[in-house]
Amino acid sequence: MSYVGYVNLPSHGAPIDHMLVSCSIRSRADLAWSFLSGDHCTPMDMTSAEGTGRSGLTPDQAVDRLERLHAEASGALREALSRFTRRGIVPTPEERGKFRYPELRVDWQPSGAVHFTRRAWAKFQAPGLYSTTITQPAFFRRYLLEQLRPLAEEFGATIDVGVSEQEIPYPFVTEAGDEFIRSDLPVHELARHFPTPVLANVGDEIADGTWVFEKRRSRPLSLFDGLRVDFSLRRLMHYTGTDWRTIQPWILFTNYQRYVDQFLSWAMAELGRDASPYSQLALPGGATVRRGDDPSAVAAAIAGAPWHRFQMPAYNLQRSDDRGGISIVNIGVGPSNAKNATDHLAVLRPHCWLMIGHCGGLRQSQTIGDYVLAHAYMRRDRILDDLVPPEVPVPALAEVQLALQVAAERVTGERGDALKRRLRTGTVVSYDDRNWEFRWSQERHRINLGRAIAVDMESAALATQGYRLRVPYGTLLCVSDKPLHGEIKLPGAATSFYQRAVGEHLQIGLEAIDILRGELGSLHSRKLRSFDEPPFR
Repeated sequence: MSYVGYVNLPSHGAPIDHMLVSCSIRSRADLAWSFLSGDHCTPMDMTSAEGTGRSGLTPDQAVDRLERLHAEASGALREALSRFTRRGIVPTPEERGKFRYPELRVDWQPSGAVHFTRRAWAKFQAPGLYSTTITQPAFFRRYLLEQLRPLAEEFGATIDVGVSEQEIPYPFVTEAGDEFIRSDLPVHELARHFPTPVLANVGDEIADGTWVFEKRRSRPLSLFDGLRVDFSLRRLMHYTGTDWRTIQPWILFTNYQRYVDQFLSWAMAELGRDASPYSQLALPGGATVRRGDDPSAVAAAIAGAPWHRFQMPAYNLQRSDDRGGISIVNIGVGPSNAKNATDHLAVLRPHCWLMIGHCGGLRQSQTIGDYVLAHAYMRRDRILDDLVPPEVPVPALAEVQLALQVAAERVTGERGDALKRRLRTGTVVSYDDRNWEFRWSQERHRINLGRAIAVDMESAALATQGYRLRVPYGTLLCVSDKPLHGEIKLPGAATSFYQRAVGEHLQIGLEAIDILRGELGSLHSRKLRSFDEPPFR
């Protein structure tokens, strides 16, 4: 196999400090012998075609360089697209060589005592070289610095930035209104001369733990590379109707538009409140309303937002400080939408997502309007069985569970036994078939064995995706009907229930997010990390 690594070995009486070498060897143990004997080892030029890197950058210098390289690459690609659209000039091979993602490389070769941290992220599992390609580094600057600073300051890692071999697909540098989008030029003509997404190179092998180290020259630095991130950023704009840059790190999912309506009423009140930390609201379709805008104009903009044109419309309420705002996403009904949304939102590395939808209550003691705090999931939706087998437990996260319970106490004003009568903790069963009731004779025994207290279609997929993609998750559902006890949804009863319960339920979700904002250190839990986890969160 081919091994890549840094070595600190003497040569002719003088130390060679961190020389990057590529060796045809069987293991790390053979690296020193191969280097000393001169067998099969050749130094790798950090300024070669592989990348024009600089050794020993500070975290800030590294991110500055990432921003510059990405801007140069995307600018060159946009210029070539414009030139081809206007004058039919095809980019030369030399020009196409500029259309590449920047690469971030971090090398850790410990000597002496190894630094120990209980932190779940920004730490190394093993010595070696770690790398990934990066997109949109200006947007991700704060995240990148949060990951790099501990690696450099606590572990003494060496940071390096260069140009990768991974091309930037041309659709990922376009913006609405660009001439090369408006032109009548056939798409296949652009695909002939410019990079396009190659699905064989877009995947979740790192997140799913199926990557093979022997086939890589380095270990993965992050769960997602630049190509995978760009792919999802474009999908987010398509499905949510909002610019991905406006999506916030605290996310509420719902399966009913009425929750969105309540969120918008609350958001409008916050934008009109002088002491509110919230500054603006991004709407589906691209419109934005801001604090200080005329209330009637805000109401008109919200009412006129074309949310119905998008499969999973999002509303993104941004804060004026650095603590992160809130997005609410109406994922509609079903586990497929739940997986789709979270596949793409995960690349933004949100702090948490919560499900605040409706469910069917399965116990006689439950009352319509009661809450269900999920602490386990029966995954009968099948959507993720190939990626996370059903026998793999999806744990409840104590930090999120506690925040939701405390939030329920604060919003309802009830505690102790009074709260227990309204908020029940238990197992939620999620189906991929809305008419699961038609199979009741087959499902009855399984539901009994699982001690399920509620049924829905989205919660298990959202929690499993949080577990799989390392995003903290939680579920608080509200009982809207009791299918096993004859209390089914009726038009009049539904209207009365919605008016009474939705507002309070939403406020519990918002209060839980406020609680979790102050607990970021413990929120990003070690329970979500694998034994060969990449350093980046």
